[in-house]
Amino acid sequence: MGGVRIVTDSAADLPPEIAAAHGIEIVPLSVRFGSESYLSGVELGSDDFWKKLRSSQDAPSTAAPSAGDFQSAYERLVNAGATGIVSVHLSSKLSATFQSAEVAAKQVGSIPVECVDTLAVSAGAGLMAVHAAERAAAGADTAEIARELNDMRPRVHLYGVIDTLEYLRRGGRIGGAAALLGTMLKVKPVIGLENGVVEPVDRVRTRAKALEHVVGIVRQHADRIQRLVVVSGEAPDTDQFVSMLSGVVQVTPKDIWPFGPIVGAHAGPGVIGVCFITTS
Repeated sequence: MGGVRIVTDSAADLPPEIAAAHGIEIVPLSVRFGSESYLSGVELGSDDFWKKLRSSQDAPSTAAPSAGDFQSAYERLVNAGATGIVSVHLSSKLSATFQSAEVAAKQVGSIPVECVDTLAVSAGAGLMAVHAAERAAAGADTAEIARELNDMRPRVHLYGVIDTLEYLRRGGRIGGAAALLGTMLKVKPVIGLENGVVEPVDRVRTRAKALEHVVGIVRQHADRIQRLVVVSGEAPDTDQFVSMLSGVVQVTPKDIWPFGPIVGAHAGPGVIGVCFITTS
């Protein structure tokens, strides 16, 4: 398969059928439970991850792919006839994944390789990778696609509701949300991704109110939303959340993506959120 090819990582939470439809190559991060390590999305999918999280005595941790992992992926695409590669990855402030991709890109001399730091995670990075693939299919070159993604970056929004900050605290990805730790027994936090890190958006008394707050944020942007995805970590109120959003934006079954092992390891069970891209 020739032309410009798109690479992302498993923290983008791209459903396999969407990645396959767009020819997007996924380089997996790894998730560890105690002494057992699994390649996210390869050896441990979303469903099995959440089952293991509920049953395991060990708190999960995650690790970025190596530069060698990316180099292998790039070389496969070169050998398959790629004329360029755009590598689209989760926030460099949350993981060393982007840095590994950059190191590997310098080893590819035969075709141009552009690495893009989305400053996002989960569907934020996933939707940017899909956009890149659509532009590649339309004939855009690597530099043009990278410029578009960098321009898109501040228009990508991710908000979520979690039951506990404990998983974020353990993994060191808590950012400004650390200010909420002392009150977590009494509130449900609404969090967002701001400039590549997790930040508190609001704290409310109940989960239902937290979901209402996220719907309110979507409502504020509704007339400028280009794409929207609901992301759920097997949250029991996913259908309720989608129903709440239906009065604001259209959400189809293909717009509901699972939180995978990498985000799930840091957000914990029951996490649910929404990612959307605005026109301005």
